[in-house]
Amino acid sequence: MSETGGTRPGGRSARVRASVHRAVADLVAEGVRTEDLTIPVIAARAGVHATTVYRRWGSVAELLAAVAEHRFTGDVVVPDTGSLGADLERWAGDVARDLADPDSLALMRASIGAGETAACACTADRRSQIAGILEHETRRGGEVPEVDAVVDGVLAPLYYTALFVPAHERGPAPEDRVRALVEKLLGGAQALTP
Repeated sequence: MSETGGTRPGGRSARVRASVHRAVADLVAEGVRTEDLTIPVIAARAGVHATTVYRRWGSVAELLAAVAEHRFTGDVVVPDTGSLGADLERWAGDVARDLADPDSLALMRASIGAGETAACACTADRRSQIAGILEHETRRGGEVPEVDAVVDGVLAPLYYTALFVPAHERGPAPEDRVRALVEKLLGGAQALTP
């Protein structure tokens, strides 16, 4: 606590969070399997007591969710180009580039392995970004698909490809794939709502 009674920004709590997040990211990047990723292993790597980690996050799944949420929040900017198609293409291209990062993929795989709470953290901010893009188009007076239609038509294929398709089997360049996904989504009249 500071003299004014508030929590000090950048104090011990922030340092602990940063070192624990870094420890998780490092362990995951090194290929530690999800089942071997335990609170004591993470705490030892972070240089903190396991009880500190348990008290703050409770479980590996909750910790992975926090790390994933921190990692995947704010990396991709919501564009406003004046066109829904261009906005979705730019956004999806940024997402595809983010998904190409081996450390991001390792964290997503670990999060999926840790259960629903952690896995959802990998996509929560993406849904908010989609909603923001659609809101821009609504304000411009255009018709927009539902958020779930964009998730199913654009985001899910990008995640599936990144997570499960070997690089040598991925087909077209990411930019071409993104363009095709957006065109297919926006070409489907049933996906549009007034």
